[in-house]
Amino acid sequence: MRKLVIGSLIAAVLGMTGSAAMAGPWEDGMAAYNRGDYVPAIHVFRGMAKAGNAKAQAMLGAMYQRGQGVTKSSAHAFMWLSLAASRGDATAKAELRTVSATMTPEDTARAKEMMQACETSDYRNCEY
Repeated sequence: MRKLVIGSLIAAVLGMTGSAAMAGPWEDGMAAYNRGDYVPAIHVFRGMAKAGNAKAQAMLGAMYQRGQGVTKSSAHAFMWLSLAASRGDATAKAELRTVSATMTPEDTARAKEMMQACETSDYRNCEY
């Protein structure tokens, strides 16, 4: 009986650590973000955004809009939110309308140039 209890405890511990090990970059980034550790979160989301992940692009846009872990920038927010919105992210579309309302036509034109350079360079020239 004692071996059964010990075996069950070991299995339970391994099961708990196994699920933590299965967390991916998104979960790691969100955990850092939710702790208020914005700089590590930005690094995680940037890597994912460069790979074309719309959720990560939307998060980057929101973080640039709020100045979380980065210098606040409507142009960068617009760029990342536009990229996410073009991939169908509904939250990014709504945020994009909010950001756009605060920008001048010149700001919008600059942000569109940044976005085009970013996409054309396969995310190597995204003016981070």
